Amino acid sequence: MAIATFFATFPIALLCFAVLLGLFIGSFLNVVIYRLPIIMQRDWTEQCNEFLELDESQKKTDNLPSFNLSKPGSHCPNCKHEITALENIPVLSFLLQGGKCKNCKVSISLRYPIVESLTGVFTLLIAYQYGYGWLTLALLILTWSLIVLTMIDYDHQLLPDDITIPILWLGLIINYFELITTLEAAVLGAIAGYLILWAVYWLFKILTGKEGMGHGDFKLLAALGAWMGWEVLPQIILLSSLIGALIGLGLIIIKGRDKNILIPFGPYLAGAGFVSLLWSDELTQMYTAIFL
Repeated sequence: MAIATFFATFPIALLCFAVLLGLFIGSFLNVVIYRLPIIMQRDWTEQCNEFLELDESQKKTDNLPSFNLSKPGSHCPNCKHEITALENIPVLSFLLQGGKCKNCKVSISLRYPIVESLTGVFTLLIAYQYGYGWLTLALLILTWSLIVLTMIDYDHQLLPDDITIPILWLGLIINYFELITTLEAAVLGAIAGYLILWAVYWLFKILTGKEGMGHGDFKLLAALGAWMGWEVLPQIILLSSLIGALIGLGLIIIKGRDKNILIPFGPYLAGAGFVSLLWSDELTQMYTAIFL
């Protein structure tokens, strides 16, 4: 209660705390974005080994070093220099080191400070919109999960069940207490979110013989429906489709990208979901004013 009273009395303190928290969480998200696909690939390889009943000499995962979200420690991929705590301060360390490894001076990807900065900004927006409370914490978990899903899908065209399924259940749990919408709307949102894209997938496949999206997209939209209710699904689908079409067209025209190359849809769903989470009512009013 003392913390709640403090943040209620000094809301600027909550916003400053939110930015700092977001920056450090963003640093951890960079680890998840890079390592989770590798961990999943190792797990799949081990499962294949067991299914094929390979002997020890045929297995491809033997003698591999321990690899998870905590091990090995952060290090430079070029010179293997272990990154100290002072070298791992979000954004600040990147700027002080001139965007280069302190040991070998090889450039560090801009992605790291960008993800950290965006996480800080998005955390600030959630705190500003919803204030201090359990709902804000839940929404931050959703927001951070959407960032990870966006980057992994961009890199690998993969939306891990390890993230989509837990946030789907979390959405249903918080709406059991009707923190965002009713439980009925949340359940219908989860069902409708999955079935809508499932139907689009099969219609596209029947008409073209190609797969237009992955099953992870179904689960992500189901999760967003569980959080915000079925009423927001049309808005999310419209926003994500519009943004995806514009970016895809831009890549074809500006960069000459092959139109047959698949573009991951997950980032657009995640982005549209986050926008709807913050400004759903404003978007609805804007649409009504323009078209009705």
